[in-house]
Amino acid sequence: MRLRVEFTTEPFDLDEAPAHAVVARQVIEAAELDEVDVGPFGNTAEGAADAVLTAVEALLRQTLQAGATRVSLQVNVVGAGEGDAE
Repeated sequence: MRLRVEFTTEPFDLDEAPAHAVVARQVIEAAELDEVDVGPFGNTAEGAADAVLTAVEALLRQTLQAGATRVSLQVNVVGAGEGDAE
């Protein structure tokens, strides 16, 4: 199974990326995901279910510790590949 996560962290700061946004980017870029798109108003990542769920857990823990007051996310199933064990 493949999952796509879309997320944002708040509070926003248009002048400079807050620490929680920097942490979010680092967590997602370091994860074992197939597709990652980060931007100032939303972020998406896609990959195998286990990799996405592991990344989401790290994202929540680390961004909240870095000062996020809200993390909004949506997780969607985007497809299943033949032979996937999940």
